[in-house]
Amino acid sequence: MADAGKSPNSIQVIERMMSLLDALSQIPDTASLKQLAAATELHPSTAHRILGAMTTARFVERQDNGSYRLGIRLLELGNLVKSRINLREVALPFMQRLHEAIGEAINLGIRDGDDIVYIERTSSGRSLVRVVYLVGGRAPLHLTSAGKLFLAEASGQDLRDYAKRTGLPGKTPHSLTTLPSLEKELDWVRRHQLSYDNEEAELGLKCVAAPIHDDEGKLVAGLSVSAPVERHDPEWIARVRAAADEISHTLGFTGKK
Repeated sequence: MADAGKSPNSIQVIERMMSLLDALSQIPDTASLKQLAAATELHPSTAHRILGAMTTARFVERQDNGSYRLGIRLLELGNLVKSRINLREVALPFMQRLHEAIGEAINLGIRDGDDIVYIERTSSGRSLVRVVYLVGGRAPLHLTSAGKLFLAEASGQDLRDYAKRTGLPGKTPHSLTTLPSLEKELDWVRRHQLSYDNEEAELGLKCVAAPIHDDEGKLVAGLSVSAPVERHDPEWIARVRAAADEISHTLGFTGKK
């Protein structure tokens, strides 16, 4: 019963600690006790006491002039969390919600050399599963919507090297098999942060993809919807973007590269 009586106070202290951490995160350099007390609406003596405990735990660093900044322990914990993040596990709930909303196959693809490799997929159940989009399946970057996202990030020389290395093979009459046509397409992708596969990997199949970034702003995956051309709906674009943005946010992306 004694522990239960202390619980509300303990929760209040934790809430105050979090408010101080949030305040420090909004200040680019260091902050004085007065600034932090004002930002958190805490009495200076209360803020000072909590900051002292946080300094001992290395969540906060106290400078010689009495000001404060975020501590190295947060970096250590952040790196630990980052090392344990599994892209598939993070993305799958968002993929499933997107799948339920539109009823089509949702794909998660990452770059592996000159190919896109699909590491997760939700099946639409309304058409035959294409080999390209099986989990573990791969396809050339320039033939897929997710792959074009990665090529759009490449430098001009890297793109030319890719074209020379692969020969830009085609799978259908719609495939982009020349460097000028691919460059034109990728310029559009860069400007819109969106990409399409218009029957380029398989006749009758159309895909749209949006980028997923990690906490450092690095492109780590493409989230795509694939469906027969006759079922494709332009309204999916906003949903795909939103799901990709939510996954990026969960990975720590703040919108700045």
